[in-house]
Amino acid sequence: MKITDQDVSYVADLANLELTPEERTRMEKDLNSILDYIDLLNELDTSNVPPMVQVLSDKAGSAKFEHAFRADELRPCLPHETAMQNAPDTDGDFFKVPRVIEK
Repeated sequence: MKITDQDVSYVADLANLELTPEERTRMEKDLNSILDYIDLLNELDTSNVPPMVQVLSDKAGSAKFEHAFRADELRPCLPHETAMQNAPDTDGDFFKVPRVIEK
């Protein structure tokens, strides 16, 4: 599967991004390079590799993934009234924000 300029333009439009022709060309090239690398990885024989849930076989010594295994903890949050007082604009019980999508 190859990414075309039309694909890049379509996704950029969905993401509400304005890309110059040069940026679209670079993005098309970069995305195709990534897909080519994935195709290369798909050629690897992994039939003797056991499936794994995460890359690290043991979380011991890895503070990076420690949060993934912690128990949920109920903590008090900011009172609703206080949160609404901090908002620059509200509509009843909701924050009011400027429109960012024009379509």
